[in-house]
Amino acid sequence: MLRIVFLQFAATLVVSLIAGALAGVAGFLSALLGGLCCVVPNGLFALRLFADSRKPGGANPVSFFIGEFVKIALTVALLGATAWLYRDLNWLALIAAFVVALKSYIILLFRH
Repeated sequence: MLRIVFLQFAATLVVSLIAGALAGVAGFLSALLGGLCCVVPNGLFALRLFADSRKPGGANPVSFFIGEFVKIALTVALLGATAWLYRDLNWLALIAAFVVALKSYIILLFRH
């Protein structure tokens, strides 16, 4: 699971560099923030699942659903905070990086 989070972060960096080359510093930061809005909640969720799997009895399905709810709420909160706090936001770069980070796990599916 942590491999997927690292892949998402790597994809975010690649998209950020491309956006920076096309749109300057604002594009770079917008793409980086957009990707991190996906990567950070997924990383916290992966760490929580890893910690739950190490407990006696394994992971609990209720814990999974609560963690998924928190992940979605944190993603929405981070996107909202980014839109509200970053004045030079490039929406195209933010959404592109978010979608690429969100769908980058497909690369790992096709590797095997």
